[in-house]
Amino acid sequence: MLAAGDGSRLSTLTRDSAGVAVPKQFCSLSGGVTLLQQTLTRAIAAAPAERIAMVVAQQHQRWWQNTQASLPHECTIVQPMNRGTANGILLAALSIAKRDPLARVLFLPSDHYVEDESLLATALKAAVTRRLARGTLLLLGLEPTAPDPELGYIVPCSALRTLTSCPVKRMVEKPPARVASSLLTEGALWNSFILTAEVATIADLVRARYPKVVADFELALTGRPQLITELYEKLPILDFSRHILQGAEARLSVLRVPECGWSDLGTPRSVAACLQRLTEESCCSKLARDARLVSLAATVSPHAQFAHRVAGSP
Repeated sequence: MLAAGDGSRLSTLTRDSAGVAVPKQFCSLSGGVTLLQQTLTRAIAAAPAERIAMVVAQQHQRWWQNTQASLPHECTIVQPMNRGTANGILLAALSIAKRDPLARVLFLPSDHYVEDESLLATALKAAVTRRLARGTLLLLGLEPTAPDPELGYIVPCSALRTLTSCPVKRMVEKPPARVASSLLTEGALWNSFILTAEVATIADLVRARYPKVVADFELALTGRPQLITELYEKLPILDFSRHILQGAEARLSVLRVPECGWSDLGTPRSVAACLQRLTEESCCSKLARDARLVSLAATVSPHAQFAHRVAGSP
C-alpha cells in the first residue's frame, strides 16, 4: 500500500480542527474509516494480511501508526520523507527483495475511492494470478467514463475484453482535454496506478533511467539506517508513471478493469463529484449509516464536507 503522499493538491480541503493539512489517505469521505483503512481491506482481498506492507513517510506517523498496528512490524516501510512515487516503490521493492528476491508485488495507492469493491477485487485476483513474461510489469487500466485531463492514460496495443490483457502501446500522463478525448477513441484506459511485477523488474525499470539512484539505494540498505535518511535528503523527486513507465512501454502490459466507480480524488473537482454521488446514493436508498453525512449534505458544500472528515476530527 502506497501511503506516503503529502496530498498537497487537496490541502485546503483536508485540514483538521487545528488547521493542519492532513494527507488525503488519512481522511474519510463519510466520517468513518479512512481511505488508507479502506485500502487495507482492499489489499486483504488480494493477499494474506501477513504479506501486506505499507509504504509511509516518517512525518505522517501520527496518522499511520494506528493502521500500522494491523500489520506485522517489519511490514511498515518508512521513508524519511516523500520523494515521489518512484522512490517509494523502489524502496519497497528493494526492501522486500532482501527477504525474498523472487517476490512478486502488487502496489495499491491508498488515497483512491472505489464504489464497487467486488469488481475491483475480481480484477486484483486476476492480476496477481496472471502469468507475466520475465521482466514485464502489469498495469490495471480502468474503463473510462469520460475524458479527464487530470488522469493518466494507457493505450493498449489491441482491443481488450474485460479482465484480459495485452502489451501497452503507449503511456500518456495528464494530457490536454482534446488529447484525452482522442485517446478514448483509440481504446485508451485510465491509469489506476495499480500495478504488479517481480521486485527485480521494478528495480530494473528504475535502473534503466536512473542507475545511480538504484545503486545508492542498494548501498544504503546494506548499512546503518541513517544512510537511508542521508540518501533521501539528496534524492530527486521522481514520479513512477512519468519518469519510469513512459518510454518503457516495451516492458509493460495492461489488464482491462470494468468500470467500478473509481476515483483518484486528485482534485477538488473529483472530490466534490465523489461526495455528491455518495450523498445522492445515501438519500435515494435511505440506508445511510452516517446520519451526520445526510444532514450535512443539505447545508454544507461537498468541499467542506471532505474538510470536516479528516481522520480523528470531531
